[in-house]
Amino acid sequence: MQILIYSYNYHPEPIGIAPLMTELAEGLVKRGHSVRVITGMPNYPQRQIYDGYRGKWYVTEEKNGVTIQRSYLRIKSKPNLVDRLLLELSFVFTSIPQALNGWRPDVILLTVPPLMVSLPAALLGCLYDCPVVLNVQDILPEAAIRVGLIRNKWMIRALETLEKFAYRTAHSISVIADGFVENLVKKGVSPSKIRCIPNWVDVNFIRPLPKKNNAWKKAHKLDDKFVVLYSGNIALTQGLETVVEAAARLRHIPKIVFAIAGESQALERLEKYCQTCGADNVVLLPLQPREQLPEMLAAADIGLIVQKSNVISFNMPSKIPLLLASGRAIIGSVPASGTAAKAIRKSGGGIVVKPESPEALAAAVMDLYTNPLKTEMLGKTGREFAVKRYSFEQALDQYEQLFVDAIANPALDLDILPKFTSSESPIDI
Repeated sequence: MQILIYSYNYHPEPIGIAPLMTELAEGLVKRGHSVRVITGMPNYPQRQIYDGYRGKWYVTEEKNGVTIQRSYLRIKSKPNLVDRLLLELSFVFTSIPQALNGWRPDVILLTVPPLMVSLPAALLGCLYDCPVVLNVQDILPEAAIRVGLIRNKWMIRALETLEKFAYRTAHSISVIADGFVENLVKKGVSPSKIRCIPNWVDVNFIRPLPKKNNAWKKAHKLDDKFVVLYSGNIALTQGLETVVEAAARLRHIPKIVFAIAGESQALERLEKYCQTCGADNVVLLPLQPREQLPEMLAAADIGLIVQKSNVISFNMPSKIPLLLASGRAIIGSVPASGTAAKAIRKSGGGIVVKPESPEALAAAVMDLYTNPLKTEMLGKTGREFAVKRYSFEQALDQYEQLFVDAIANPALDLDILPKFTSSESPIDI
């Protein structure tokens, strides 16, 4: 197959969807497929174009057999809503020439967010007469509305219409959690159009490693400490203030240390909050190089998943498979009915506590600190689940089959303009 992947983020960006799409593209190449990726200039998480890519409109690269076609982005380091809109629009318009500059694909895989990219993807699907598979990583605009990022009613209506357009024009939709399926079905998407393919982890790369003689732990002066780790994106859906407040409640136990690794701007805010709370047992670290990820995860006794109480069925942290594969116990400070809580409980590799509750999080950490056998058992069970459910080869098989089915059965109602009945508002999702 000739597969075109439309992904705003890609290598060398270290977190989020970029590593996943990089692994997927390179895995498909290893199976004999031709893959080219349409993406933007690398900028995440600093929100600054990386050195070597600044001032350029287009860059085409080859890495591990994948053709990477990059295009210009209008980006601001501290974006407001208008800046975010212009960023998405810049990618929509500048990416089309790159998508047309190459071989005709048999199938297009589009990752969202950003949601606006569904417009050029639908157009390209028509021009190339090939199916578009929509890969939903976060459900927008619902996520942005729930966390208060978007409040303008007209903007909300426009984005809801765009969301419906994306679902209607896609041949198939892959989602990363069962809760996403329920969300989309409630919005009128046919269940036959949806497949749940969880995000994966390379269980050979991320694996249980000894805590003793851990180079990462030694380098950060965490030897002989009970390490509670949060690593990754620090966004509005997380609310890391809960972690800082929980740490402050446990600062009387010198052996317990909280380590938070994230992007620099977010760490600056957290550092001030640590000082306000007196949480001197929190170690703030920049995002770590990918090659150090196995040892960093192995240095932890507990891995944290943190969400705000209004994050229910539109977000699924990609770090859950990583923590499970590392063989470390998870504490999920997440909504009990949300997708993250369901995934943690199903794995048997962690416990779920009330979100935005420092007291509940501190109590859970204390429980595992005083029960090492329980902590060890959670980690072992989680590892076994990750190998069975989240292995990369299993996900690769599922995506390959999804593409084959889409190509073999193209005759679906994929009208570019949404159809609305007289009793249906075009914004009523």
